[in-house]
Amino acid sequence: MGRLSTLFSPDRVAVVGATDSDGAVGRAITENLQASFAGDIVAVNPYKESVLGLHCHDTVADVEADIDVAVIVVPPDVAVDSIREAGEAGIENVVVITAGFGETGAEGAAREKDLRETAAEYDLNLVGPNSLGIMSTPTGLNATFGNEMATSGGISFMSQSGAFVTAVLDWAAERDVGFKDIVSLGNKAILDERDFIDEWGTDPDTDVILGYLEDIEDGAGFVQTAREVTQDTPIVLVKSGRTDAGASAAASHTGAMAGSEAAYEAGLEQSGAIRVETVQELFDYAQILADQPLPEGKEVAIVTNAGGPGVMTTDAVGDSGLELADLTDDTVERLAETMPDEANIYNPVDIIGDAPAARFEAALETVMADDNVAMAVVVACPTAVLSFEELAEVVVDCQQEYDIPVATTLMGGQSVGPAASTLTESGIPNYFDPARAVDSLDALARYDDIQSREYTDPETFDVDRERARDILQSAADRNQNRLGVEAMDLLDAYGIPTPEGEVVDSPSEAQSVAESIGDEVVMKIVSPDILHKSDIGGVEVGVSPEDVWDTYEDLVVRARNYQQDATILGVQVQEMLDVDAGTETILGVNRDPQFGPLVLFGLGGIFVEVLEDTTLRVAPVSEPDARSMLDDIESAPLLRGARGRDPVDEDALVETIQRLSQLVTEFPAIVELDINPLVATNDGVAAIDLRLTLDQEEL
Repeated sequence: MGRLSTLFSPDRVAVVGATDSDGAVGRAITENLQASFAGDIVAVNPYKESVLGLHCHDTVADVEADIDVAVIVVPPDVAVDSIREAGEAGIENVVVITAGFGETGAEGAAREKDLRETAAEYDLNLVGPNSLGIMSTPTGLNATFGNEMATSGGISFMSQSGAFVTAVLDWAAERDVGFKDIVSLGNKAILDERDFIDEWGTDPDTDVILGYLEDIEDGAGFVQTAREVTQDTPIVLVKSGRTDAGASAAASHTGAMAGSEAAYEAGLEQSGAIRVETVQELFDYAQILADQPLPEGKEVAIVTNAGGPGVMTTDAVGDSGLELADLTDDTVERLAETMPDEANIYNPVDIIGDAPAARFEAALETVMADDNVAMAVVVACPTAVLSFEELAEVVVDCQQEYDIPVATTLMGGQSVGPAASTLTESGIPNYFDPARAVDSLDALARYDDIQSREYTDPETFDVDRERARDILQSAADRNQNRLGVEAMDLLDAYGIPTPEGEVVDSPSEAQSVAESIGDEVVMKIVSPDILHKSDIGGVEVGVSPEDVWDTYEDLVVRARNYQQDATILGVQVQEMLDVDAGTETILGVNRDPQFGPLVLFGLGGIFVEVLEDTTLRVAPVSEPDARSMLDDIESAPLLRGARGRDPVDEDALVETIQRLSQLVTEFPAIVELDINPLVATNDGVAAIDLRLTLDQEEL
């Protein structure tokens, strides 16, 4: 365990605000500790002689023995003083149950700021404020005011909602789901999801990390931490606030600022965390990830005694990332020898309704021995000749013998209970709905993919940062926060290829640049007030050198006619590339409040807004991440030579994504940036057009 080990395994816990008043939170926490905690409990309350049989101390400073955890249950106007007293007494861990902080408005936010500064001053591991508390089953620690103590298990769970913790505990108790540690995060003034993920990632007794989150404040930090942990420990998260209404509710509930849903989708996928939508999925996935081996493929065999449910299971496989296993000829021959003539010996294997447990055993042993089978689903309906308890023992024996993941669907009510217990005790999950069984196996396969991902540090390219800084500073000096093609040199400074050309402010200079290029050129009006140049006739393509002078004057006139007071910086004269010979893509950046710069890649040109075929990554983007972006878009075949097109230079695209990622990481002043189109050909890429927005205060 790491630096939070004494938080979860304390020898002595102090309840600051302990009381015996009926209905008080301080009483509930004290009673919960007395009911199960194996260590010492200290009551702190200057207005009481004793509480629930415990001698009361005026402050934690009066306690002679060392205190590992102080649980703060006092009014918000004195909570910060209690935290300071804990820090001065040398207490490392503080759990602030008290509400009335950042979730309540300006006054509460100011109070939370004081709390945060005080905790930082004493380097406290502080949970909360506005927390239900914490639990840890190995020591019987229940420092919460909930009404349930968790049962023991290998799941560690964090939640940004205390009410969600109480509901989950009640739900889990009925289903015999066990936990190692539980934390109600509250407002996350000091400790947040990253700290607990990091702690549980090094905990040998935590098999799976679960979480309910309403926001992630440091998205980039979360991605980095979770990436390291998911190499050994799976993380499954419910992230609420997916819709605008949900995000607004989350903000009012926790004082959190919700980031964009697209950012969360990208960040969670990049982190290796598995995102789910429901509590049912959360624990379905947790149980199978904790108890079943990872598959060596995605091929599923289905063995059933009922045709209809077998078809339902097959449909669920089709809807998932799994696939039906193609049974070998030897397997089919063995099934033909051992199964009734009426049975279906091809996957899904239907051993028909009169099958006893022994027939299931014969079919499962044959199927699970097949090298083409990576996992299995057993689907059974109750019949007079089938004992579910005998079937459960058969499934357990077969799973242990062949060591591949198995999920079961015993479709019944009361008759399933004892069999389900047998399965659960051996780590085999059972579901009434076969779709849940398949989804859970799919989660195993997804986590296997996550573990096999290649993670590398982002490459740092040799670039001209000072030149880039000068370009951005020059724009700020002009009080210009929107830049277009006049900033193309910014891309050049970071090694992103651009066509030959310059921005000029006279017809004669335009003529000179065109002559140096020596061929037809593209000319574009350059104005921070005119973003969509093509819409107002501000772009001319295929201009011959002899027409450059007149075209320059025409472009200026069109711009003035469109907007009389527009700032005209000049005209860009640019080498004309054969865009039709390549594939137009878009490469862009948007800065998210939680995750920072998000790098976007997809099909570009005029199609980007129509097809919306794009993918996102949180910067900085590594080489494997950049390469996976090319695979993610639906139009990926166009990059690889579909319909007779030349395949593009994917290495050049990947490097350009990384270079842009470095640019926006090193210059936080760049709030938004679009390269559209970024033309990719079989021998490289070229950035044709550029738009970006600056936050001048960040320069």
